[in-house]
Amino acid sequence: MQATNEGALSSTRIPVLFSPTVDFLAFGGSALLALAMLPLGAALGVLHADSPRWTWLAAILLIDVAHVYATGFRVYFDWSELRRRPWLYGLTPALAFLIGAAIYSESVAVFWSLLAYLAVFHFIRQQYGWVALYRAREGDHDRGGWWIDASAIYLATVYPLVYWHTNLPRQFNWFAEGDFLTLPPIFETVLEPVYWTALAAYAMRSGYRGLRRGEWNPGKDLVVVTTAICWYVGIISLNSDYAFTVTNVIIHGVPYMVLIYWYRWHRPTVSSHPESLTVSDEVASVSRWKTTAGRLSLFLGAIWFLAYAEELMWDCGLWHQQEWLFGWAALRSEQPGGTVAEGFASTNVWLAPLLAVPQITHYVLDGFIWRRSARREADRSLST
Repeated sequence: MQATNEGALSSTRIPVLFSPTVDFLAFGGSALLALAMLPLGAALGVLHADSPRWTWLAAILLIDVAHVYATGFRVYFDWSELRRRPWLYGLTPALAFLIGAAIYSESVAVFWSLLAYLAVFHFIRQQYGWVALYRAREGDHDRGGWWIDASAIYLATVYPLVYWHTNLPRQFNWFAEGDFLTLPPIFETVLEPVYWTALAAYAMRSGYRGLRRGEWNPGKDLVVVTTAICWYVGIISLNSDYAFTVTNVIIHGVPYMVLIYWYRWHRPTVSSHPESLTVSDEVASVSRWKTTAGRLSLFLGAIWFLAYAEELMWDCGLWHQQEWLFGWAALRSEQPGGTVAEGFASTNVWLAPLLAVPQITHYVLDGFIWRRSARREADRSLST
């Protein structure tokens, strides 16, 4: 999905989704940040401890929860898109609440387990989606190549998850303790050689196509490599809540937020030939920078505000773990009944399924709005 003149000029040689620079920062930059936080955590003595407050704030609230609300800019804050498929966008949150409430009322453990597996499926499919987008931008329709690419990206995520399931308990959970089922060790033993074979096949095909045929696709390679490294290190190499959080969340949430922002607002405006700029072009460029800053502030401000509001209600109603951030909301009430938190607690049977609605809606709609036909529509939007 090249979206700038620079991307258009380079599309025959190097496929890009946004632009070469933005692609690298979104995928490579987020992975480098995640991996750099590991030695930082070791230096601070938190690598093998629960995620500290600042990590929860930066990774969970500002990235993981916030990227869920970014979907709003693709769907619910876009009136024309809402009118296009009103039943899908209206029924999805309604059914998410009703089904979630029914399951939660029967078994809290089953509710969290099903939600965890839905999230796992979403995380896996998103990484495959990036690979599919890069293949489409390149025009790579080779069926054998698809099998190699799909096997590599799926196993880069599935094998670490199978290892997790066969080595329970770990020092981290997806959502809550016990949300994953235990698998016999034979699953991991059988899958490990398949995993390494799939990655080796991908490396050989990518190297052959680049070195012998000049068909480079560095963005796709970056997605596969960073996914494999971060998931392996965060789940297999390090048995650490902190390590899992930073390696899992950052490379998932940051690129998605970039995609939504780009889809909603990006327009190619700056010439790819700086020597051709006039004084008026330079003035217009400054104005565009101001416009971009304003849009980015609106985008991040909105999703961060919504993320904060959601986590406030989760913490006051259920978790009671982030009093340092949300303690002001648990002030003693003048009315009988104690704290606001205690009032929330009495409605847990409805509160948890209700607060999970944005998350479930994001998971479900993500499978529709970026499907092949929708990707072609997005591609046209990003390239105009």
